[in-house]
Parts: sequence; C-alpha cells; structure tokens
Amino acid sequence: MRRNLTNAEANSTIVGQRRQVSDKANRRKAGHKHGADESALLPDRRNGNSRKSVDEALASMLLSQDDDLARILQELDKIANALKSGASSTEMLQDTLHRTVLCAIRQAIMDRELRSLALSDDLTSLYNRRAFFALATQQTRVTRRRGEELLLFFVDVDNLKAINDHYGHGEGDRALIRVGDSLKRTFRNSDIVARLGGDEFAVLALEASCADRGAILERLETHLKESSAVEPRYRLSLSVGVARFDPKESAPLGDLLAQADRAMYEQKKTHLK
Repeated sequence: MRRNLTNAEANSTIVGQRRQVSDKANRRKAGHKHGADESALLPDRRNGNSRKSVDEALASMLLSQDDDLARILQELDKIANALKSGASSTEMLQDTLHRTVLCAIRQAIMDRELRSLALSDDLTSLYNRRAFFALATQQTRVTRRRGEELLLFFVDVDNLKAINDHYGHGEGDRALIRVGDSLKRTFRNSDIVARLGGDEFAVLALEASCADRGAILERLETHLKESSAVEPRYRLSLSVGVARFDPKESAPLGDLLAQADRAMYEQKKTHLK
C-alpha cells in the first residue's frame, strides 16, 4: 500500500530534482549540443509506466536557452513553497511537476517564436533592420577570418512616393512585396536579405566577388520584370549600389553600408534624368 509523503520528504524530492537539473545544466555548458524537440517531452499515453520523469524532461529542455531553464526552476520553487502547507502523494507530486514542466516548455517555445517575429519584416517576410545588422556583423567577422570576399547591395525602390500618391498605399505595399520577392529569387538562401525600412533594402551576398556583380544585377532585373508583369499601370524599377567587402581591411559594416548607399544614389541620379 502506497503511503503519503511527509512535508519534509516532499520538499526533499523537489530539492533532489533541482540538484539533478543543475548538474545537467553544468554539463550542458561544458559541451552539450542544442536541438530539443517538444514532442520528445510529451508523455506516452499508451503506457502510464513509461512517462518521462521530471528530471528527464527538464534535462531535455536544457537544450534550449538558459533563461528558459530559469523560468522552469522558478515554477519548481512555487511548488516547493506550496508543499510546505500540506502533504501530497507521490503520484500527485509527479503529476503536478510534470504539468508545470510542460507549461514552461510551451511558454519557452512561444517566447522563441516571438523573438523570431521580432527579426522579420511584417510586410515582406524578409529580415528587418535589426536582424540584418546582427547577422551581417557576425558574418563579416567570420568571412574576415576565412579571407573571403563579400558583396553588399543597397537597394532603393524608385518613385515609391509617386506610386503611393497615385494608386494608394496599398498598391505601394504590393510594390514593396514584389521587390522583396524579386530579391529572394535573385539571391541564395545563405545570403542575408533584408528590408531596412521604407523603400530601402539591403543584401549581404556571401562568397561573392566583383566578378559576380553584373550577373547578379541582371538576374535581379529579370526577376523584377517578371514580378511586375501583373501590374501594367507603372514600371517598377530599382536603384542599386554595391560595395565590396575586403577581408584584408577592417572597415566596419556601417562604413560598407554607407559606401553602397553612396553608389546607389549615384545610380538614382541617372534614373531621375
């Protein structure tokens, strides 16, 4: 016959679980790899005896970020404090802890989804300005160590204000979406393509040199014409400036972007004539 745990035994169980979690966290910092799957943490309802223990579920969750672990431990603290007021059976304790862990995991997954949304442009689904600078800065560091070249493209949509004024901001948004689609079709998945804001876009093309510049611009023009074919009322065009990243130099990303921006404005002058 199963006996009920005393308050001291229940709290001791919580402490033991938390110590196991802390040990696993330390081992993770020493070299564990990321890659947790939420479905692996769900209980197997076909066999009640095969339910994962709370410490195993927490150990799997440790494969996500450290602040997620902190949130789980806070939930365990709440349970430990609640148990001080009365005794609970072992089964009740396990069920309560299990539900708490799954709740924390779902919250962690939701938080990561929100962080992902914070890096995307709502209109075009490209990276936004914040994501571009974070990713491009890291990529230039890696490329400098490897001694590889990069090309940075600064893209501005011509006459977007006129499109908004004549056809409405809804049509202006659709024009921006077409530009975004053209950029995605032109560049590779490994390249960093972003809308910086308004009518400005930027692309960091990896493993690209000045010899690739002409071919890339031709592909972009072709894809833009294809995307614009559905709208005959106006001609969608772009002004593009290109800057070369030299791994032998220590120019920061901001200087590279400014160089491409100046080149873009020089091209825009010819479009406005």
